Amino acid sequence: MLSLEFLQIYWWFLVSLLGGLLVFMMFVQGIQTLIFSVAKDELQKDMMINSAGRKWEITFTTLVTFGGACFAAFPLFYATSFGGAYWVWLAILFCFIIQAVSYEYRKKPDNFLGKKGYEIFLFINGSLGVILIGIAVATFFSGSNFSLNEYNFVQWQSPLRGLEALGNFWLYTLGFSLFFLARIGGCLYLINNIEDEALRENLRKALLKNTLFFLPFFLAFLGWVLLKDGFGYDENGVVKMIAYKYLLNLKELTLVALMLVFGVVLTLFGIFKGVFTKSIYGVVYYGFGVVLAVTSLFLLTGLNGTAFYPSYFDLQSSLTIKNASSSHYTLNTMFYISFVVPVILCYMFFVWRAIDSKKITANEIKNDHHAY
Repeated sequence: MLSLEFLQIYWWFLVSLLGGLLVFMMFVQGIQTLIFSVAKDELQKDMMINSAGRKWEITFTTLVTFGGACFAAFPLFYATSFGGAYWVWLAILFCFIIQAVSYEYRKKPDNFLGKKGYEIFLFINGSLGVILIGIAVATFFSGSNFSLNEYNFVQWQSPLRGLEALGNFWLYTLGFSLFFLARIGGCLYLINNIEDEALRENLRKALLKNTLFFLPFFLAFLGWVLLKDGFGYDENGVVKMIAYKYLLNLKELTLVALMLVFGVVLTLFGIFKGVFTKSIYGVVYYGFGVVLAVTSLFLLTGLNGTAFYPSYFDLQSSLTIKNASSSHYTLNTMFYISFVVPVILCYMFFVWRAIDSKKITANEIKNDHHAY
């Protein structure tokens, strides 16, 4: 049987990787926020919505898989966050419910909200839903307002149940970073997926504009994280505040630091390809870059003796990969089950390739009676 420490690190890496894949897949949400500003007519809007509509289930599935992996590997985290800060997660869930309804009913005849109503729902999912996810994840660095009793029963110290995080200015830096990053991904994906030069030109302009908005928020978030005190714990599991904890993690976890730098460089290179060249493959570099960068940020919160879900109300209630994980037996059993993940990823790759093998055109949307 593999050691418990190895299994805890292994499963935190998988959770982090799923987080990275989820952020990349948020290009679907980004597209939904672009339909009113980039599309110049109804046909372009229909092409954009159908491009996103063929992928929206994958984003939702990735989010559910992320939650499932947290439940299986770190059940105390799942119970504390999803069970304690439930108003935040209910708001996020609501944003994804209206997304599913919108794709299903937008083009249905005689729907009482009309096309515009469902398009507004798509915008809400792509904006509010993404920003709330960013704020929720940012609490991994800021801490949350909870305590655990001797039976590990969570006691949230605010009736707002997670919504109190909205009062922390710094958490918005990640929320808005994700919002503009999703729009960047949406632009790059549409440039690749839609065969329409006029629309591609509009998308390249939107790509540059959203990059200029993204960079200040991301740099502010990164600066805040690297310069703030972090939540560390010693060999006895005692949690304490450590100056520049996340910067120290970056220095001491060389591979994670290289992942972050390489991921940021790849992401910027993909954006460069999209803005300043005629290439339609910037989304490929962007995708690999985002997954690497986001995965590395998650790793910074859980490795090297760091509490990944800290409590600022009671430091000793903070969750680590050691005290929040499943049993040794459960983690070991799931380790072998996780070998099926590459098979699923390969299946997703081939399905994705089959769906995108033919670019969306105006004629296709005009003649498709089953379009979204």
